[in-house]
Amino acid sequence: MSIADALPRRRFLFISNGHGEDWIAAAIIRALPDDIAIEAYPMIGAGNAYAHVCPIVGPRAALASEGWRNVKGSLRKDIATGGLMVVPPALKFLRAIKGQYDRVVVVGDMVGILACLITGNRDLTYLDVYKTGAARRYSMLEAMAIKRTCRTVFCRAKTLSDTLAGKGVDARCAGNVMMDTIPTGDYGAAARRTKARAITLLPGSRALTAESFSIQVDALRLLPPVDRPDVFLAVAGSVNVEELAKQSGLRRTLMLSSEADDLGELSDGSLTIHMARGGAMGNLLATSDVVLSQAGTATVQALGQGKPAITFINTRDRRSRFADEQALFGDARVVVEGDPALVSAALRKLLTDDAERMRLSYLGRERIGGPGAMTAIVAELVG
Repeated sequence: MSIADALPRRRFLFISNGHGEDWIAAAIIRALPDDIAIEAYPMIGAGNAYAHVCPIVGPRAALASEGWRNVKGSLRKDIATGGLMVVPPALKFLRAIKGQYDRVVVVGDMVGILACLITGNRDLTYLDVYKTGAARRYSMLEAMAIKRTCRTVFCRAKTLSDTLAGKGVDARCAGNVMMDTIPTGDYGAAARRTKARAITLLPGSRALTAESFSIQVDALRLLPPVDRPDVFLAVAGSVNVEELAKQSGLRRTLMLSSEADDLGELSDGSLTIHMARGGAMGNLLATSDVVLSQAGTATVQALGQGKPAITFINTRDRRSRFADEQALFGDARVVVEGDPALVSAALRKLLTDDAERMRLSYLGRERIGGPGAMTAIVAELVG
Protein backbone atom coordinates (compact mmCIF):
# COMPACT_ATOMS: atom_id res chain seq x y z
CA MET A 1 0.00 0.00 0.00
CA SER A 2 1.38 3.41 -0.97
CA ILE A 3 1.67 6.39 1.36
CA ALA A 4 -1.10 8.10 -0.61
CA ASP A 5 -3.42 5.13 -0.01
CA ALA A 6 -2.75 5.29 3.72
CA LEU A 7 -3.66 8.97 4.04
CA PRO A 8 -7.21 9.81 5.11
CA ARG A 9 -9.48 10.83 2.27
CA ARG A 10 -10.18 14.55 2.15
CA ARG A 11 -13.81 15.69 2.45
CA PHE A 12 -15.31 18.66 0.59
CA LEU A 13 -18.75 20.20 0.91
CA PHE A 14 -20.28 22.34 -1.85
CA ILE A 15 -23.06 24.72 -0.82
CA SER A 16 -25.21 26.21 -3.60
CA ASN A 17 -28.42 28.19 -3.59
CA GLY A 18 -30.16 28.01 -6.94
CA HIS A 19 -30.66 25.88 -10.05
CA GLY A 20 -27.89 27.54 -12.07
CA GLU A 21 -25.55 27.51 -9.09
CA ASP A 22 -26.17 23.78 -8.62
CA TRP A 23 -25.09 23.13 -12.22
CA ILE A 24 -21.94 25.20 -11.79
CA ALA A 25 -21.01 23.40 -8.59
CA ALA A 26 -21.71 19.98 -10.13
CA ALA A 27 -19.44 20.77 -13.08
CA ILE A 28 -16.60 21.74 -10.75
CA ILE A 29 -17.10 18.58 -8.71
CA ARG A 30 -16.74 16.49 -11.87
CA ALA A 31 -13.37 18.15 -12.50
CA LEU A 32 -11.97 17.31 -9.07
CA PRO A 33 -9.87 14.19 -8.41
CA ASP A 34 -11.65 10.98 -7.44
CA ASP A 35 -9.65 10.69 -4.22
CA ILE A 36 -11.69 13.51 -2.65
CA ALA A 37 -14.97 12.61 -0.93
CA ILE A 38 -17.45 15.28 -1.99
CA GLU A 39 -20.98 16.07 -0.84
CA ALA A 40 -23.35 18.83 -1.90
CA TYR A 41 -25.84 20.91 0.01
CA PRO A 42 -28.33 22.64 -2.33
CA MET A 43 -29.95 25.18 -0.03
CA ILE A 44 -33.02 25.64 -2.26
CA GLY A 45 -34.72 23.03 -4.43
CA ALA A 46 -34.11 19.37 -5.12
CA GLY A 47 -30.54 19.71 -6.39
CA ASN A 48 -31.17 17.67 -9.54
CA ALA A 49 -27.86 18.82 -11.03
CA TYR A 50 -26.01 16.66 -8.50
CA ALA A 51 -27.68 13.42 -9.60
CA HIS A 52 -25.03 10.80 -10.39
CA VAL A 53 -22.34 13.34 -9.40
CA CYS A 54 -22.15 13.23 -5.60
CA PRO A 55 -24.33 12.61 -2.54
CA ILE A 56 -26.70 15.35 -1.39
CA VAL A 57 -26.83 16.28 2.29
CA GLY A 58 -28.75 18.75 4.41
CA PRO A 59 -32.45 19.63 4.66
CA ARG A 60 -34.49 20.18 1.51
CA ALA A 61 -35.99 23.65 1.31
CA ALA A 62 -38.73 24.82 -1.02
CA LEU A 63 -39.59 28.50 -1.46
CA ALA A 64 -42.44 29.97 -3.45
CA SER A 65 -39.92 32.10 -5.35
CA GLU A 66 -37.26 29.33 -5.49
CA GLY A 67 -34.85 32.08 -4.44
CA TRP A 68 -35.51 34.18 -7.57
CA ARG A 69 -35.26 37.83 -6.50
CA ASN A 70 -35.84 39.41 -9.91
CA VAL A 71 -39.57 39.51 -9.19
CA LYS A 72 -41.01 42.26 -7.04
CA GLY A 73 -42.44 41.09 -3.73
CA SER A 74 -40.75 37.67 -3.92
CA LEU A 75 -39.27 38.04 -0.45
CA ARG A 76 -42.62 39.09 1.04
CA LYS A 77 -44.33 36.18 -0.69
CA ASP A 78 -41.76 33.73 0.65
CA ILE A 79 -42.29 35.02 4.17
CA ALA A 80 -46.08 34.99 3.82
CA THR A 81 -46.04 31.36 2.64
CA GLY A 82 -43.88 30.15 5.52
CA GLY A 83 -40.49 30.71 3.92
CA LEU A 84 -38.88 31.61 7.24
CA MET A 85 -39.49 28.03 8.36
CA VAL A 86 -36.70 26.82 6.07
CA VAL A 87 -34.11 28.93 7.89
CA PRO A 88 -33.80 27.06 11.24
CA PRO A 89 -33.18 23.62 9.64
CA ALA A 90 -30.53 25.14 7.34
CA LEU A 91 -28.73 26.86 10.22
CA LYS A 92 -28.98 23.74 12.37
CA PHE A 93 -27.38 21.68 9.62
CA LEU A 94 -24.58 24.18 9.03
CA ARG A 95 -23.79 24.30 12.75
CA ALA A 96 -23.70 20.49 12.85
CA ILE A 97 -21.19 20.18 10.00
CA LYS A 98 -18.78 22.80 11.34
CA GLY A 99 -15.25 21.37 11.24
CA GLN A 100 -16.26 18.13 9.51
CA TYR A 101 -14.95 19.05 6.04
CA ASP A 102 -11.48 19.88 4.81
CA ARG A 103 -12.90 22.46 2.40
CA VAL A 104 -16.30 24.13 2.21
CA VAL A 105 -17.10 25.78 -1.13
CA VAL A 106 -19.99 28.24 -1.43
CA VAL A 107 -21.37 28.85 -4.94
CA GLY A 108 -23.90 31.62 -5.43
CA ASP A 109 -24.72 34.93 -3.81
CA MET A 110 -24.32 36.19 -0.25
CA VAL A 111 -26.99 33.90 1.20
CA GLY A 112 -24.56 31.00 1.73
CA ILE A 113 -21.87 33.33 3.10
CA LEU A 114 -24.21 34.91 5.64
CA ALA A 115 -25.50 31.50 6.72
CA CYS A 116 -21.94 30.33 7.28
CA LEU A 117 -21.09 33.53 9.13
CA ILE A 118 -23.98 32.99 11.55
CA THR A 119 -23.14 29.31 12.13
CA GLY A 120 -19.41 29.80 12.67
CA ASN A 121 -18.15 28.16 9.48
CA ARG A 122 -14.91 29.76 8.36
CA ASP A 123 -12.05 29.32 5.86
CA LEU A 124 -14.49 29.04 2.94
CA THR A 125 -13.82 29.13 -0.77
CA TYR A 126 -16.43 31.43 -2.27
CA LEU A 127 -17.41 31.48 -5.95
CA ASP A 128 -19.46 34.65 -6.37
CA VAL A 129 -21.52 34.03 -9.50
CA TYR A 130 -24.09 36.71 -8.66
CA LYS A 131 -22.44 40.12 -8.74
CA THR A 132 -21.44 41.27 -12.19
CA GLY A 133 -19.10 44.14 -11.33
CA ALA A 134 -20.90 46.33 -13.86
CA ALA A 135 -23.31 47.91 -11.39
CA ARG A 136 -23.45 47.22 -7.66
CA ARG A 137 -20.20 46.40 -5.88
CA TYR A 138 -19.73 44.90 -2.42
CA SER A 139 -21.17 46.93 0.41
CA MET A 140 -19.12 47.49 3.54
CA LEU A 141 -21.15 44.85 5.40
CA GLU A 142 -20.83 42.32 2.55
CA ALA A 143 -17.07 42.80 2.37
CA MET A 144 -16.83 42.40 6.15
CA ALA A 145 -18.82 39.15 6.07
CA ILE A 146 -16.65 37.79 3.25
CA LYS A 147 -13.45 38.71 5.04
CA ARG A 148 -14.56 36.97 8.24
CA THR A 149 -15.64 33.74 6.56
CA CYS A 150 -13.57 33.19 3.41
CA ARG A 151 -10.11 31.90 2.64
CA THR A 152 -10.32 32.63 -1.08
CA VAL A 153 -12.89 34.34 -3.28
CA PHE A 154 -13.30 34.02 -7.05
CA CYS A 155 -15.17 36.96 -8.60
CA ARG A 156 -16.66 37.47 -12.06
CA ALA A 157 -14.99 40.86 -12.55
CA LYS A 158 -11.64 42.42 -11.66
CA THR A 159 -13.43 45.43 -10.22
CA LEU A 160 -14.99 43.11 -7.64
CA SER A 161 -11.80 41.23 -6.78
CA ASP A 162 -9.91 44.52 -6.49
CA THR A 163 -12.53 45.82 -4.04
CA LEU A 164 -12.11 42.79 -1.80
CA ALA A 165 -8.33 42.68 -2.17
CA GLY A 166 -8.24 46.28 -0.97
CA LYS A 167 -9.83 45.07 2.26
CA GLY A 168 -7.30 42.29 2.75
CA VAL A 169 -9.23 39.42 1.16
CA ASP A 170 -7.54 36.85 -1.10
CA ALA A 171 -9.83 37.63 -4.04
CA ARG A 172 -9.16 36.66 -7.64
CA CYS A 173 -10.66 37.09 -11.09
CA ALA A 174 -9.57 34.24 -13.35
CA GLY A 175 -12.43 34.31 -15.85
CA ASN A 176 -16.15 33.66 -15.78
CA VAL A 177 -16.74 30.20 -14.33
CA MET A 178 -20.20 30.16 -15.91
CA MET A 179 -18.48 29.80 -19.27
CA ASP A 180 -16.54 26.76 -18.04
CA THR A 181 -19.65 25.00 -16.81
CA ILE A 182 -22.14 25.01 -19.68
CA PRO A 183 -23.75 21.55 -19.49
CA THR A 184 -23.73 19.24 -22.50
CA GLY A 185 -25.47 15.92 -22.84
CA ASP A 186 -26.72 13.17 -25.10
CA TYR A 187 -28.78 15.06 -27.66
CA GLY A 188 -28.17 15.65 -31.36
CA ALA A 189 -29.54 19.15 -31.85
CA ALA A 190 -27.67 19.77 -35.09
CA ALA A 191 -29.19 16.65 -36.67
CA ARG A 192 -32.66 18.13 -36.13
CA ARG A 193 -31.90 21.33 -38.04
CA THR A 194 -33.95 21.85 -41.22
CA LYS A 195 -34.15 25.65 -41.52
CA ALA A 196 -31.76 28.53 -42.07
CA ARG A 197 -31.93 29.74 -38.47
CA ALA A 198 -32.50 28.14 -35.07
CA ILE A 199 -33.35 29.45 -31.64
CA THR A 200 -33.32 28.04 -28.13
CA LEU A 201 -36.04 28.79 -25.59
CA LEU A 202 -34.87 29.24 -22.00
CA PRO A 203 -38.11 29.92 -20.09
CA GLY A 204 -36.42 29.52 -16.72
CA SER A 205 -36.75 27.06 -13.88
CA ARG A 206 -39.12 28.76 -11.44
CA ALA A 207 -42.78 29.49 -10.74
CA LEU A 208 -43.28 31.76 -13.76
CA THR A 209 -41.78 29.28 -16.25
CA ALA A 210 -45.05 28.09 -17.81
CA GLU A 211 -46.32 31.65 -18.17
CA SER A 212 -43.05 32.79 -19.74
CA PHE A 213 -43.03 29.82 -22.11
CA SER A 214 -46.55 30.64 -23.24
CA ILE A 215 -45.50 34.18 -24.19
CA GLN A 216 -42.48 32.83 -26.07
CA VAL A 217 -44.67 30.38 -28.00
CA ASP A 218 -47.22 33.06 -28.85
CA ALA A 219 -44.36 35.22 -30.16
CA LEU A 220 -43.20 32.39 -32.40
CA ARG A 221 -46.72 31.92 -33.77
CA LEU A 222 -46.73 35.57 -34.87
CA LEU A 223 -43.65 35.11 -37.06
CA PRO A 224 -44.33 34.87 -40.80
CA PRO A 225 -43.94 31.20 -41.82
CA VAL A 226 -40.98 32.07 -44.05
CA ASP A 227 -39.07 33.46 -41.04
CA ARG A 228 -39.82 30.68 -38.59
CA PRO A 229 -36.66 29.01 -37.28
CA ASP A 230 -36.01 25.58 -35.88
CA VAL A 231 -36.98 25.80 -32.22
CA PHE A 232 -35.36 24.03 -29.28
CA LEU A 233 -36.36 24.08 -25.62
CA ALA A 234 -34.03 23.46 -22.67
CA VAL A 235 -36.15 21.96 -19.87
CA ALA A 236 -34.78 22.54 -16.39
CA GLY A 237 -35.04 19.59 -14.03
CA SER A 238 -37.83 21.06 -11.91
CA VAL A 239 -40.06 22.04 -14.85
CA ASN A 240 -43.28 20.13 -15.60
CA VAL A 241 -43.46 19.62 -19.37
CA GLU A 242 -47.16 18.80 -19.23
CA GLU A 243 -47.82 22.18 -17.61
CA LEU A 244 -45.83 23.88 -20.39
CA ALA A 245 -47.93 22.09 -23.00
CA LYS A 246 -51.20 22.98 -21.28
CA GLN A 247 -50.31 26.65 -20.84
CA SER A 248 -49.22 27.08 -24.47
CA GLY A 249 -51.84 25.00 -26.27
CA LEU A 250 -49.31 22.47 -27.57
CA ARG A 251 -49.37 18.69 -27.59
CA ARG A 252 -46.50 16.51 -26.47
CA THR A 253 -45.23 13.59 -28.51
CA LEU A 254 -43.38 10.64 -27.06
CA MET A 255 -39.59 10.51 -27.15
CA LEU A 256 -38.56 9.45 -30.63
CA SER A 257 -34.91 8.54 -30.09
CA SER A 258 -32.65 6.62 -27.75
CA GLU A 259 -30.78 9.76 -26.71
CA ALA A 260 -30.79 10.09 -22.92
CA ASP A 261 -31.63 13.80 -22.94
CA ASP A 262 -34.34 13.72 -25.62
CA LEU A 263 -37.72 14.76 -24.18
CA GLY A 264 -39.62 14.54 -27.45
CA GLU A 265 -41.51 17.41 -29.04
CA LEU A 266 -44.29 19.89 -28.43
CA SER A 267 -46.41 20.74 -31.45
CA ASP A 268 -49.70 22.22 -32.61
CA GLY A 269 -49.37 20.99 -36.18
CA SER A 270 -47.78 24.22 -37.37
CA LEU A 271 -45.15 24.99 -34.74
CA THR A 272 -42.81 22.23 -33.51
CA ILE A 273 -40.50 22.58 -30.51
CA HIS A 274 -37.75 20.04 -29.92
CA MET A 275 -37.18 19.42 -26.21
CA ALA A 276 -34.05 18.36 -24.36
CA ARG A 277 -33.13 18.19 -20.72
CA GLY A 278 -31.37 21.23 -19.29
CA GLY A 279 -28.23 19.13 -19.00
CA ALA A 280 -27.98 19.27 -22.79
CA MET A 281 -28.33 23.05 -22.98
CA GLY A 282 -24.86 23.38 -24.46
CA ASN A 283 -25.91 21.17 -27.36
CA LEU A 284 -28.83 23.48 -28.08
CA LEU A 285 -26.83 26.69 -27.82
CA ALA A 286 -24.15 25.35 -30.14
CA THR A 287 -26.61 25.01 -33.01
CA SER A 288 -28.73 28.12 -32.32
CA ASP A 289 -28.44 31.71 -33.51
CA VAL A 290 -30.59 33.46 -30.89
CA VAL A 291 -32.15 32.64 -27.51
CA LEU A 292 -35.44 33.71 -25.97
CA SER A 293 -34.47 33.66 -22.32
CA GLN A 294 -36.10 34.29 -18.97
CA ALA A 295 -33.34 32.37 -17.19
CA GLY A 296 -30.55 33.66 -14.98
CA THR A 297 -27.29 31.75 -15.31
CA ALA A 298 -28.30 30.33 -18.70
CA THR A 299 -28.71 33.83 -20.14
CA VAL A 300 -25.15 34.71 -19.16
CA GLN A 301 -23.87 31.48 -20.70
CA ALA A 302 -25.77 32.05 -23.92
CA LEU A 303 -24.49 35.61 -24.30
CA GLY A 304 -20.95 34.48 -23.53
CA GLN A 305 -21.22 31.99 -26.39
CA GLY A 306 -22.22 34.76 -28.74
CA LYS A 307 -25.95 34.03 -28.82
CA PRO A 308 -27.94 37.28 -28.53
CA ALA A 309 -30.80 37.02 -26.05
CA ILE A 310 -34.29 38.48 -26.07
CA THR A 311 -35.82 38.87 -22.62
CA PHE A 312 -39.17 40.35 -21.72
CA ILE A 313 -40.15 42.12 -18.54
CA ASN A 314 -43.49 42.60 -16.83
CA THR A 315 -44.93 44.61 -13.98
CA ARG A 316 -43.81 42.05 -11.41
CA ASP A 317 -40.10 42.34 -12.21
CA ARG A 318 -37.71 44.22 -9.97
CA ARG A 319 -36.53 46.89 -12.37
CA SER A 320 -33.46 47.66 -10.21
CA ARG A 321 -32.13 44.12 -10.65
CA PHE A 322 -32.93 44.22 -14.36
CA ALA A 323 -30.98 47.47 -14.68
CA ASP A 324 -28.01 45.96 -12.84
CA GLU A 325 -27.89 43.04 -15.26
CA GLN A 326 -28.38 45.24 -18.28
CA ALA A 327 -25.41 47.39 -17.27
CA LEU A 328 -23.31 44.29 -17.95
CA PHE A 329 -25.19 42.80 -20.91
CA GLY A 330 -25.68 46.02 -22.85
CA ASP A 331 -27.27 45.61 -26.28
CA ALA A 332 -26.40 41.92 -26.35
CA ARG A 333 -29.60 41.29 -24.40
CA VAL A 334 -32.60 42.85 -26.12
CA VAL A 335 -35.24 43.77 -23.54
CA VAL A 336 -38.92 44.25 -24.43
CA GLU A 337 -42.21 44.29 -22.55
CA GLY A 338 -43.98 40.97 -22.02
CA ASP A 339 -46.15 41.32 -25.12
CA PRO A 340 -45.89 38.46 -27.66
CA ALA A 341 -46.06 40.96 -30.55
CA LEU A 342 -43.07 42.90 -29.22
CA VAL A 343 -41.10 39.72 -28.54
CA SER A 344 -41.91 38.46 -32.04
CA ALA A 345 -40.82 41.72 -33.69
CA ALA A 346 -37.50 41.69 -31.82
CA LEU A 347 -36.93 38.05 -32.75
CA ARG A 348 -37.73 38.60 -36.42
CA LYS A 349 -35.22 41.45 -36.60
CA LEU A 350 -32.42 39.31 -35.20
CA LEU A 351 -33.29 36.34 -37.39
CA THR A 352 -33.33 38.40 -40.58
CA ASP A 353 -30.65 41.03 -39.91
CA ASP A 354 -27.34 39.17 -40.12
CA ALA A 355 -25.22 42.26 -39.44
CA GLU A 356 -27.10 43.18 -36.27
CA ARG A 357 -27.06 39.61 -35.03
CA MET A 358 -23.31 39.39 -35.54
CA ARG A 359 -22.79 42.73 -33.79
CA LEU A 360 -24.67 41.57 -30.72
CA SER A 361 -22.90 38.21 -30.82
CA TYR A 362 -19.52 39.91 -30.62
CA LEU A 363 -20.72 42.26 -27.88
CA GLY A 364 -22.04 39.39 -25.77
CA ARG A 365 -18.74 37.52 -25.88
CA GLU A 366 -16.88 40.70 -24.99
CA ARG A 367 -19.16 41.65 -22.09
CA ILE A 368 -19.40 38.22 -20.45
CA GLY A 369 -15.79 37.13 -20.82
CA GLY A 370 -14.42 33.72 -21.62
CA PRO A 371 -13.69 30.52 -19.72
CA GLY A 372 -10.61 29.83 -17.66
CA ALA A 373 -11.80 30.15 -14.08
CA MET A 374 -12.40 26.41 -13.74
CA THR A 375 -8.68 25.60 -13.98
CA ALA A 376 -7.82 28.19 -11.36
CA ILE A 377 -10.59 27.07 -9.01
CA VAL A 378 -9.69 23.39 -9.22
CA ALA A 379 -6.01 24.21 -8.67
CA GLU A 380 -6.87 26.20 -5.55
CA LEU A 381 -9.07 23.44 -4.15
CA VAL A 382 -6.67 20.55 -4.66
CA GLY A 383 -3.52 22.51 -3.76
